[in-house]
Amino acid sequence: MSAEPLPQSPWQTATISRIEKRTPRVTSFWFQPSRPFVHQAGQHVDVRLSAPDGYQARRSYSIASAPEAGAGIELAIERLDDGEVSPFFHDVAAVGDEIELRGPLGGHFIWSDSDGGPLLLVGGGSGVVPLMAMVRHRALRKSAAPIALVFSARVWDEVIFRDELIGLDDRRDGFDLVLTLTREQARRPADYSRRVDARMIVQAIERLPKAPVLAYVCGSNAFVSAAAQAMIDAGIPARLIRTERYGV
Repeated sequence: MSAEPLPQSPWQTATISRIEKRTPRVTSFWFQPSRPFVHQAGQHVDVRLSAPDGYQARRSYSIASAPEAGAGIELAIERLDDGEVSPFFHDVAAVGDEIELRGPLGGHFIWSDSDGGPLLLVGGGSGVVPLMAMVRHRALRKSAAPIALVFSARVWDEVIFRDELIGLDDRRDGFDLVLTLTREQARRPADYSRRVDARMIVQAIERLPKAPVLAYVCGSNAFVSAAAQAMIDAGIPARLIRTERYGV
C-alpha cells in the first residue's frame, strides 16, 4: 500500500490464532495483537519478518475484518511466488506463531457507517480485501447505507470471500454484489464476463437508490487506473473517488 507508516503506530507482536484457505492462492490469517488494536474499515497494517542473520522483509496488508469483529484482525494474504513475505505465510506459518506488525495505518481509504451512503466499491483480485472490511462493517452495524460492490476476478475459484459475499447479496438489504470474471463465463445471471468498463459501472450505479456519495477502488496499479477512469466515464466526479493501489 502507498500510505506511509505513522510514528504513533509502533511495532508489536501478534500471534496467529487461525488460518483458513480462501482460494488456491489466497489464505486468511487471524492475528491477535499483544496490545489493544482499534481500526477503521479500509485500513491496513505493516508486517515485518526478521531472519536469524538480521535481514528484515516488510509488506503491507489490508485488514479484511470489520472493526467490530472482535477476534483479532484478519489479513487475506495472496501468495506471490517471487515475494519475500507471502511464501513464508503460505508455506511456513502456523497457528501459535508470533510475527511483528504495526498499525492501523491509512486515513484516506476508510469508511464508517456514520459516513452514510450510497457507496460504490470496485475491487480487482485481492484488492477486494479492504472493501470486504467495509461490507462486513455495514452488516455488523446493521447499517442501511446502500452499497454496490463490483468485484473482478479471473475465474470463479479466485473470487475471495465468494460464499460470504453471495450470502450477503442474497439478503437483499441494500447490499448488491456484481461479479465479473475475465477468463471464464459468468456463473450468475446478473454477472459479467469481461473487464470492468464504464457500462458496467453505470449498471452498478443503477442498482443504488441514488448516485453514490463516495466511490472506492482497490487493486493493482493497472486495474485501479482503468477502473477509476471507467467511474469517471460513468459520470462519477473524480473528487468522490478514493483509490488504493498495490503491486505493479
